[in-house]
Amino acid sequence: MIGGFMGFTVHNEVLLLVFLVALVIGAVGNKTNFCTMGAVSDWVNMGDTGRMRAWLFAIAIALTGLLLFEIMGAVTLPSDSFPPYRTSNFAWLRYVLGGLLFGVGMTLGSGCGQRTMVRVGQGNLKSLVVLIIAAICAYLMLWTDFFSIVFMSWINPTTIELSKYGIPSQEIGTIVGGVFNIKNTQLLHWLIGGVVALTLFVFIFKSPDFRSRFDNFLGGGVMGLAVVAGWYITGGALREAWEEYAAFATTIPSRVAVQSYTFISPMGDTARYLMQPAQTTMINFGVMALTGVIIGSFLYAIFTRKFRIEWFASKSDFLNHAVGGSLMGFGGVLAMGCTIGQGVTGVSTLALGSVLALVSIIFGSALTMKVQYYMLDEQGFWRALHMGLADMKLLPASGGTKTPA
Repeated sequence: MIGGFMGFTVHNEVLLLVFLVALVIGAVGNKTNFCTMGAVSDWVNMGDTGRMRAWLFAIAIALTGLLLFEIMGAVTLPSDSFPPYRTSNFAWLRYVLGGLLFGVGMTLGSGCGQRTMVRVGQGNLKSLVVLIIAAICAYLMLWTDFFSIVFMSWINPTTIELSKYGIPSQEIGTIVGGVFNIKNTQLLHWLIGGVVALTLFVFIFKSPDFRSRFDNFLGGGVMGLAVVAGWYITGGALREAWEEYAAFATTIPSRVAVQSYTFISPMGDTARYLMQPAQTTMINFGVMALTGVIIGSFLYAIFTRKFRIEWFASKSDFLNHAVGGSLMGFGGVLAMGCTIGQGVTGVSTLALGSVLALVSIIFGSALTMKVQYYMLDEQGFWRALHMGLADMKLLPASGGTKTPA
């Protein structure tokens, strides 16, 4: 352990390790084009499941890694992790609505939270605008009364308190055990997790779309291992010392809890820290994760000479990205995670809410893509009709008909 050496505390050690892993996420994400929004797009628009299976590969790796750590006793995941994946408060409407909003937002904003940070590191100023807007919205949800005023009064009454039914957690094995009165829910959790992971691996590797590109294997594998690393850093050997350090600190550091990688709440936390940069105790897991991904992507772009400045093509392009960033910020916090935070990290815990959020994100994204392509096809039809009539001298070459907006 480095803690204590030359004033380098265990808290600093945790943050450094989080940052180093995030550097790898950023660099590999840049190289492999690992993108969860792109995965949905490839699948919906082209029938190519390569990147979708890379995403599933990340889930399978994260799930397997956490299961093994739990079986060995190397990591203990408490109910008060950040976010509380295995809480008994099953806020189903939050997961569904937040997931839908985030899915729509990441499609309009050209990428999920992780991909937005990677693109910022590549020099994409459009993604920088998305990041800033999403960070402001996430800050409002996390650190002001906005959530309480806008959402809490009608969201909270829909939450199902599972503990009232003798079910202490929304982890799927615990729910199944509670419903069927099976006492050994821990064994049930391991069995269900093992079956799910094995099924995913078989499904993933049977596809030539996945096997044909090493980048699918690399991108998904690194993301999954990064999530496992996050669980071990915060919930493994350093956990007790880290929590003890926080308990006795003069000013308690932000978000000292068992957690792993997610990319929406870190945006809000980073916005909060940038408002008070002298308050270094606000530098937490999420802030280091966000910074590390951007820097890792930037370094890769510089070394490979792929750094390119990109700006908006039109006002409508800006508007789409601005709306997308807003929906990502609001929806991501509402769903308590993004395509990585819920879709990989959350699913690795086998929390029912995480699965529900993941399905909602995919549905929201796929639906948005279908609507976008329908609108493009309709506009194309009117343009083609106008051109055909113009060729027949029935309309002037321009201005004779109005293409529907």
